[in-house]
Amino acid sequence: MRDIMHPLSVALVLALFVTLPVSAAENPKQHRVTMHVDQNDPDVMKLALNNAKNVIEHYRNRGEAVVVEIVTYSSGLHMLRSDTSPVKGRIKEMVGQFSTMIKFAACNNTMQGMEKREGHAISIIPEATIVSSGVVELVDLQEQGWSYIRP
Repeated sequence: MRDIMHPLSVALVLALFVTLPVSAAENPKQHRVTMHVDQNDPDVMKLALNNAKNVIEHYRNRGEAVVVEIVTYSSGLHMLRSDTSPVKGRIKEMVGQFSTMIKFAACNNTMQGMEKREGHAISIIPEATIVSSGVVELVDLQEQGWSYIRP
């Protein structure tokens, strides 16, 4: 009987190791959050930045990885324009503080429309990247499992 129990005991112990969850230190949860700004309203822009900072600090304090992407389109593109952004200093500060945890995306469709209406090239702050479409960027991120928050 002892000869049979030993292999069964080993099998049981191995089965437990296979089914036990991996510790957070070995496999930290990855949080991916996106939000959008579509209004030329400094209060909405500040709210989005505050939300992003709070999310980043919350998960960072828990030792969990996080990335937040703020997508701008329509009149919200002013948030990322070099000439009209009321929050470009704060964005620069946040990117300096959370460089790998925060991203900013500017809608190229909106940018082209603004350039046509205003009759000159639009410059985007260096902390932002230009995406073909802000709305499509939001759709793509959500389809990849990103959480969506509206500020």
